[in-house]
Amino acid sequence: MKHLETLPVEVTAVEQVTPLIKQFTLGRVGGGELPAFAGGSHVIVLLRRRDRTFRNPYSLMGSPRDLSRYQVAVRRHDDGRGGSLFLHNQVGVGTRLEVSHPVNLFPLAALGRKHVLVAGGVGITPMLAMIDDLRGGRVPWELHYRVRGPDHDHYGRLLRTRDGDRIHLYYPSGGQALDLGRVLTGQPLGTHVYTCGPPGMIEAVRTAAKAAGWPDSHIHSEEFAAPSAGQPFDVYLARSELTVHVPAERSLLEAIEAVGVEAPYLCRGGVCGECATDVLELDGELLHNDHWLSDEEKAGGRKLMPCVSRARCTRIVLDR
Repeated sequence: MKHLETLPVEVTAVEQVTPLIKQFTLGRVGGGELPAFAGGSHVIVLLRRRDRTFRNPYSLMGSPRDLSRYQVAVRRHDDGRGGSLFLHNQVGVGTRLEVSHPVNLFPLAALGRKHVLVAGGVGITPMLAMIDDLRGGRVPWELHYRVRGPDHDHYGRLLRTRDGDRIHLYYPSGGQALDLGRVLTGQPLGTHVYTCGPPGMIEAVRTAAKAAGWPDSHIHSEEFAAPSAGQPFDVYLARSELTVHVPAERSLLEAIEAVGVEAPYLCRGGVCGECATDVLELDGELLHNDHWLSDEEKAGGRKLMPCVSRARCTRIVLDR
């Protein structure tokens, strides 16, 4: 299955671009071009630590026209599961990694008459390749980027240098507020909005767009949920006839993979729906953290996204 195939890459450059974000440039081991991608694409980066393997999604932020390298930016999370700290502390120039083939769950609308990009913090990363795709085209576009302050605004300042007044920067530390109602009201018919950043910003964009009369089909967002820690539990995989222990700090998907059972995935962040699994028996409750299942499906308790969701139970049986 293509989503399980990986490409060997080598880190060719590392740059600390803000106090919290490092940028990594990856080249194919042995040289040559990497698989093509478009703005909005991401890859899964495999990080093999001695005691466990992380598979983390990161947006591709380089130019889709330059296939000699991939670029990803990683925000350090000191209280996370350890993947970002591994990259920040253990990975340098010359380190060899593996990445998946690119997947695009956040593409630009081909028939959009205008594109409005709204980003917050490290959510700027997918926008960089999207903007590269938009440059030189006839479709108008603009970016609204909210970031903590100038010290954290490496990418916004770079974009403004090249793209001028298409780039609108907002620093809360300087009292500059992003008025989403003003941005989204009065846009031309056929405009699409794309947002990536903190959950509160994404929800605010959706709310403001709907209040301004935008159809759901013209509102696009990307938000990879990080698997959350929780109470340990055991799960029985009916097809594999295996009982698997899920530790507090590991996701259900990681635990399933650790015993050699393959489960499909495209994003590992609760966005794509690829890993959705049927729940056959449950004595307890499901803890849903995904952005894919509907409220009705979550309330029904018959499906689970093992990449980011868990259970609080005495017994759960899954169709795996």
